[in-house]
Amino acid sequence: MTTSERWSTDARGSAPHGGTLIERRLDAEEAEELAARRLPSLTLTPAETADLRALATGAYSPLSGFMDAKAHQASAESMRLPDGTLWPIPVCLGLADGVADGDGPGDGLVALRSEQGDLLGVLEVEEVFERDRAGEAELVYGTTDTEHPGVARVLSSPRRAVSGPVRAVVRQLDGPVGRCALTPAETRAAFAERGWSTVVGFQTRNPVHRAHEYLMKCALENCDGLLLHPLVGPTKEGDVPAAVRMRAYQAILGYFPAERVMLAALVAPMRYAGPREAVLHALVRKNYGCTHFIVGRDHAGVGSYYGTFEAQELISSLPPEELGITPLRFDNAFFCRRCGAMATRKTCPHQPAEHVTLSGTQVRAQLAAGELPPPEFSRPEVAEILIAAYREQAG
Repeated sequence: MTTSERWSTDARGSAPHGGTLIERRLDAEEAEELAARRLPSLTLTPAETADLRALATGAYSPLSGFMDAKAHQASAESMRLPDGTLWPIPVCLGLADGVADGDGPGDGLVALRSEQGDLLGVLEVEEVFERDRAGEAELVYGTTDTEHPGVARVLSSPRRAVSGPVRAVVRQLDGPVGRCALTPAETRAAFAERGWSTVVGFQTRNPVHRAHEYLMKCALENCDGLLLHPLVGPTKEGDVPAAVRMRAYQAILGYFPAERVMLAALVAPMRYAGPREAVLHALVRKNYGCTHFIVGRDHAGVGSYYGTFEAQELISSLPPEELGITPLRFDNAFFCRRCGAMATRKTCPHQPAEHVTLSGTQVRAQLAAGELPPPEFSRPEVAEILIAAYREQAG
């Protein structure tokens, strides 16, 4: 029995999206053989490289490769694949204008390489099509403003895309990120070993502060286990580097029972697509074996492009049987001096003046100055790691 078949029939936890975990791995021996064949090749961007890994490991199940024109249009317009399966954001591979159909991609296999020239995998070319980038941006992101980092990435991508199933080498990554870059099959096996039937996933691209900790603990009261699952693929300029964040996540684990929490890293690009990306994040965590998923305020948002609870509204509007994972919606959390505890507007009757809240700009300014934020806002262990990182960056 294959891994995919095992997970599609396992009664414990949640089934993968689409019913089967689709893994598209290329082993080292096959990779060597393909490298010797001198196949035409495409160079992938860091975001496309992260998408390729997510396809290969099954994180993007039921996708088996980069989307064709029909799937691209269906996903952008209706948040569904042509067969009706929920999928909110297109996953495309750009084909540079300088590459003619006959000079590189065409019938057969194409080698997929990193910007350093390393073989990442292969694509079985099925179609080359014109990508409506402006239409995609408007539909998926709700704007064509190039100040939006996700929109900027879409609009700066090649006008053509190439589609087809992929296979890729899933290599061990370096450093603290690599040790935690577990695949969906690995997290599912770990959940089963621990006896977790219900698992709540928490997505973040930022360090975990007290408000995030509070949301995770609230969710953990009703689940067997917690998957702290930071995204460590390409993010926008100004976001805290993944290696620094991983040290901060390790520090926060001391405030959770070791037998009820797991830290793993999701290698995928951050799209900053707000509501639609919240749905994508939920589906990916479903593939990793989670049964529940935390959706906070302005989930996956950036700037003021999305409403505070727009992501929660979208994910709650979807039929539960299509989503296949239970969203847990939370209001903005804070420390209330009068309550003497973490709370939200649902549980705290006191005025905002009693709440310890800081903007991201304020926190960054304090950390850059070597100042610890209030302990009601951030654990000292986390703040000290971030201060050290700011000092190192300043040189």
